Amino acid sequence: LKEELRQIIIEVTEVEEIPEDTPFADLGIDSMMAIEIVADVEKNYDVTIEEEELAELIHLKAVYDKVVEKLA
Repeated sequence: LKEELRQIIIEVTEVEEIPEDTPFADLGIDSMMAIEIVADVEKNYDVTIEEEELAELIHLKAVYDKVVEKLA
């Protein structure tokens, strides 16, 4: 799952390396890219991420943890 999420982020951002705990901001990922990432994640995993949860999604591990939580 984590590698699938990493691939979604790479496809949206064209950033080649997405370390697990490096903040997206440090990778040059802006808010528009983040919205696109969330939309793709919601579509691919049939989950809903609420607007107030977006601020928590600061790196790959946080996205992974949120998707696992939603799928549980």
